[in-house]
Amino acid sequence: MELSGDQKLEAYRRMLRIRRFEEEGMRQFKAGKIPGPFHVSMGQEAAIVGSCLALRADDAMTGTHRSHGHPIGKGAHLDALMAEVMGKEGGICKGRGGSMHLADRSVGIISESAIVGGGIPLATGCAFSAMVRAVDQVTLCFFGDGAVNQGTFHESLNMASLWKLPVIYLCENNGYAITTSVARSHGQSNIALRATGYGMPGVTVDGQDVGAVYEATARAVARARAGEGPTLIVANTYRFDEHSFGLVIPGEPYRSIEEVDTYKRDRDPIELYRTVLLEEGMNKGKLGEVEEEVSEAVKQAVTFALASPSPRPETLPDYLFNSPVTAARS
Repeated sequence: MELSGDQKLEAYRRMLRIRRFEEEGMRQFKAGKIPGPFHVSMGQEAAIVGSCLALRADDAMTGTHRSHGHPIGKGAHLDALMAEVMGKEGGICKGRGGSMHLADRSVGIISESAIVGGGIPLATGCAFSAMVRAVDQVTLCFFGDGAVNQGTFHESLNMASLWKLPVIYLCENNGYAITTSVARSHGQSNIALRATGYGMPGVTVDGQDVGAVYEATARAVARARAGEGPTLIVANTYRFDEHSFGLVIPGEPYRSIEEVDTYKRDRDPIELYRTVLLEEGMNKGKLGEVEEEVSEAVKQAVTFALASPSPRPETLPDYLFNSPVTAARS
């Protein structure tokens, strides 16, 4: 189960789209155009894209508080996504979801959640729905290493294993839950071993290698579609920036500048994959075309988002269940 030639170029394109989108998001945040916190996933692009490329268009997915990259990894358009993080009406949730609570049904994203571990039971429920409807749809569930110590993780994995639900639990293990390392917070630091307690495969993969993540996820997807139940995949990756962009961590640093610099220099997933593609004979000019295309798409997304109006205060109750205002307007 390897990436095809077309998929390899698409993997590079999507990883670069995530990186450039979030770099631009950081600039817009500094300019005061993005309200609230902005959690970037730079450094984790291979774990996102590798797993998303193993899905079908109709497969479902749940994200985390750090989830601008996940919609892009599944193929989302950038215009409405940029408008959403800016809180604009042109956003995929009309600006109501913002950076941490967006959903995009067009690419199967049913939910993102600022609650640590909050998406795990939702993904489990989505997989249960597929089983009840007797369809071969699978659900990919993203969460971080910190979520592994939440009760929702254990309850969900037990239920999914018991009922053989078609769900892939993918832990983006970037080594730190905000500032707390895995070594300081996990009695068993090998997260994949947790799967054994629930009777499902536990797989550890290099999260900086997009091809390796794809292969591990593709095997898990095939297993799920065949009715064999869930898989836990742990993609060991690294967060280049702070927990939230612009966040100042008081006190002693929890990781060294040298550690961060080493990962940025030697373990950047985009640079690693660019090197792989060139070594495999990919035309350098073709990669340049993709890079130009991505830069232009991000510029267009910013233009679209800035031109989109902000929601009017009187529309606050719109899109809420059982809202009398929504009912009256419909």
